[in-house]
Amino acid sequence: MSAQGLNVIDHTVQLTHEWINELTDRLDWTHQRDALRLMRVTLHQIRDHLSSDESAQFSAQLPLLIRGMYFEGWVPKRTPIKERRATDFFTTIEGQLGDIAEYRGHEDIQTMFKLLNARISRGEIEDIRAVLPADIRGHWPEP
Repeated sequence: MSAQGLNVIDHTVQLTHEWINELTDRLDWTHQRDALRLMRVTLHQIRDHLSSDESAQFSAQLPLLIRGMYFEGWVPKRTPIKERRATDFFTTIEGQLGDIAEYRGHEDIQTMFKLLNARISRGEIEDIRAVLPADIRGHWPEP
């Protein structure tokens, strides 16, 4: 039994910390808070490019707390978004991360994609990549 008596909560907190720690290490960044911002913003951009069904399937493989962040602010009737160019995808992310001193642009977004490749099933990553426009998919390494 966990110290709090709620194993599901303790477990998702642990998993969320593992994801954030892994991303921080992969990025070689100093602050976990910044890595969490990158994770949240990138997940929102991915989410907004997916149908509701595909988004639900993808989110089922996220830790519970990260899944909550994923759906934060989501308006299903506005997705998938109409503008689907890679330039817009990356500009939107960069617009929300521009004040992070360690942020390196596309390189760091690709690092987030690599984390997803490592943490989400290969089949689901392939499904997600397949529904993204080719110019966005080209920036996401194959699993």
